[in-house]
Amino acid sequence: MNTRALNALIWSALIVLVGVILVGVGWFIGLLSPILTPLFIAALLAYLGDPLVDRLEAYKFPRAAAVITVFCVLTVGVLGIVILLIPSVEDQITALRGKIPEYERVILTDWLPWLEAKTGIELTMLDFDQIKLIVQKNLGSAQSLLTRILPSIFGSGIAIIAFIGNMLLVPVVTFYLLRDWDIIVERIHILIPRHVEPTISRLARESDTVLGGFVRGQIMVMFMLAVIYTVGLTISGLDLALLIGLLAGFVSFVPYLGTITGVTLAVLAVLLQFGDVEHLVYVAIVFGIGQILEGFVLTPVMVGDKIGLHPVAVIFSVMVGGQLFGFIGVLIGLPAAAVLMVLLRFIYQQYMNSGLYASRQQELAPKMGSEEI
Repeated sequence: MNTRALNALIWSALIVLVGVILVGVGWFIGLLSPILTPLFIAALLAYLGDPLVDRLEAYKFPRAAAVITVFCVLTVGVLGIVILLIPSVEDQITALRGKIPEYERVILTDWLPWLEAKTGIELTMLDFDQIKLIVQKNLGSAQSLLTRILPSIFGSGIAIIAFIGNMLLVPVVTFYLLRDWDIIVERIHILIPRHVEPTISRLARESDTVLGGFVRGQIMVMFMLAVIYTVGLTISGLDLALLIGLLAGFVSFVPYLGTITGVTLAVLAVLLQFGDVEHLVYVAIVFGIGQILEGFVLTPVMVGDKIGLHPVAVIFSVMVGGQLFGFIGVLIGLPAAAVLMVLLRFIYQQYMNSGLYASRQQELAPKMGSEEI
């Protein structure tokens, strides 16, 4: 077997091996997702908090004191957000349910006649009673999610133990991972075979740079956009400002999805609540300011060009993650794609420097030269 065929066989085997490993890991994660979810959340919190612990250590904090400080800050932050947001969101959902009859009247008396006159399409045949029931049912489900979950959770002793165990497991595992993060990383580093250690360490550093910078930065961007949209829509007088602002901010990690979702919902809410053009201008101003700040200030400063993925690849990775692993998959889809991009870049560089690519260039060079002659 010549060198070219051997190199091709090696690369083919490598690609197949990587594919099999990815499929196996995905199947394993899907199988154990109920158990791995609290561990995943704890690992994510520890990963986000470790740089803060390292910074405090640089200021002469003992590791234990730094971990306790960061752990308390994370706990207070998460609890504060939950305590502040849940009552306000529930109040807005309640208000929205109460206004459905008014919105129905606006649609039937104002919107439908105007649309029929403009399009010539008969719209009165639509079953709006059924549509209204569906909307009320979904809103009721969203509002009473907690009240429906709690009885089911506390319906049996085993479920109570499982729920309490998961709730307690997240902070406990987060604390211990924060405390021992550097030790865990060092022990994994020791296990790496010495002949591939430089390459794997370089890939790990690149992945950490991409993943850490992107995740921490994107969380800040999402939070800031949610605040900007919520405050701006509240100033404009929109009743559903909090719901729309939070949703638009939290889905902004997918390119353009946050803006499209926010603008669509805000326009519908303005037309139903005010029915004028003036408030549509306010909506355009709010989201225009948000887009300018995101494009020129927030993303360049907090995220930069760390991930290096095309917007289509970002959307595809989120969709694939959601399809395979549900909500957790949506969260891990983009970070996994970022790490995969680092590995693909390495494979590409290795291929470009390999004898397989060089031999191909040598074969094409005489042909290109003869064509030029």
